[in-house]
Amino acid sequence: MQQGSFLEMTTLKLFGIIFFCGLLSPSQEVLSGLSCAVSPGAMQNVLSDAILQNGLLQQHLQGLVLPNIMGEGGLLNSPTSITGLHLVKVRLPKLSVVLLPGIGVQLTIAAKLELSGNCLVGLLSELIDILVDVNITANIKCTNFESGTVQVVIEDCLCILGAIKIKLLAGLLSLSVNEIVLNQLTATLPGLLCPVVDIVVNLVNIQLLGTLNAVIPVGTAGTIHYRLASLPFTSGLFLGLDLDGAVKQVGGSIIPHDSSPSTLPPLLDKLLVLGLRQSFLNAALSLLIQIPPQTYTCTPEVFSGASHLQEAITTLVPAGCSTCHGTSPLSIKLTLSGNPLILLEENKATVELSVMIQVFIKHLDGSILNLLLLKADLGLNARVSIAGGRLVLGLSLGSTSLSLESSDVGISNISNLKPHCSNLLAETLLPLVNGALGIGIPLPNVLGIPLIKVDIQILAGLLVILV
Repeated sequence: MQQGSFLEMTTLKLFGIIFFCGLLSPSQEVLSGLSCAVSPGAMQNVLSDAILQNGLLQQHLQGLVLPNIMGEGGLLNSPTSITGLHLVKVRLPKLSVVLLPGIGVQLTIAAKLELSGNCLVGLLSELIDILVDVNITANIKCTNFESGTVQVVIEDCLCILGAIKIKLLAGLLSLSVNEIVLNQLTATLPGLLCPVVDIVVNLVNIQLLGTLNAVIPVGTAGTIHYRLASLPFTSGLFLGLDLDGAVKQVGGSIIPHDSSPSTLPPLLDKLLVLGLRQSFLNAALSLLIQIPPQTYTCTPEVFSGASHLQEAITTLVPAGCSTCHGTSPLSIKLTLSGNPLILLEENKATVELSVMIQVFIKHLDGSILNLLLLKADLGLNARVSIAGGRLVLGLSLGSTSLSLESSDVGISNISNLKPHCSNLLAETLLPLVNGALGIGIPLPNVLGIPLIKVDIQILAGLLVILV
């Protein structure tokens, strides 16, 4: 038998998940390191996986007990009672999401609930099975942001009952009993389902909030602490999230970075747009590129142009310097100067790195004669990729600017040393820098959306990842 009903019930207010929410526009005071825009489709996939596919809703509805149903109208108008009515299975659940600008998110769960119990009609006892269509719709918004967490309130939880099918082995229920069952379920199911949804929503909140508020190690150099920076916000097209990214060295000292609000490109057909600001990337590079001073002997085993560099320096040494000449190879010490800086321009990423190059002779008695102290300002072309949830930069030498800092032997003209020093740095220092960068900058696992098949856009001051 089938009966239809579309009575609406308003039930409990729930507290839970930040990702259902969205009020407010982005705060212009929030200077976060990262911004995200999540499409309605991605939201629906994430929440469907968390609530339905992982069995969370079924798990918490399993065994749900309904009140006994008593009434008249069985066979020959005998008294009828339905007892032990409980939920057996949630069939064909579907979840949908609509973003409500300035309000939040409308979440709808539609399913067929399979109920079972005992039916006593007069003196006859039978098993009874009931299949009822339910549709739960909730409007949800965020409030009370504090320290990376928010409170979410469900406003207007509406439960609508659709078709009801009742199966009794003896088939002796009258239409009046069907009406009693329908009326009783309409009166009781909303008040039973919404508390269960409350539990499920809070569990999902913990799970998904953990994808935003996370401390991720960066090799052995330190960590990046991601945290929600402000209330999420919604338009009709996306859910927006701002994240702080605190870059910490081992020992707890934070590498500072400032930022300014940036505009993300439109989502179009993408699930997620993640924007990383230039200042945040600079802090992360400072953590990754920590290479101690390197000392080399100027020989072909170290780099291919060693003999050319030694010859070029030897020709610059004044003839009157008796201690400058010898058969031993020169020694070279490379030391990073200052922090690396990444410059993001339209379709181009460049890393600026300064290196001090000390060329010296170490005598047999242990004394050191400094022939040259040079400063090389490098412009390194950056290739950007995503691997294993990390942003990986690969650098190649683009430009070299060489300047003389000092010389203990009176060398003043270094113009012919630039190609040799570029070769030196490309073959010795640059592999070390790329090795350090190979660890990658760990990215937040926003809502668990995997960073696969990504596109990367480089804008002025902003690196954008599109999934």
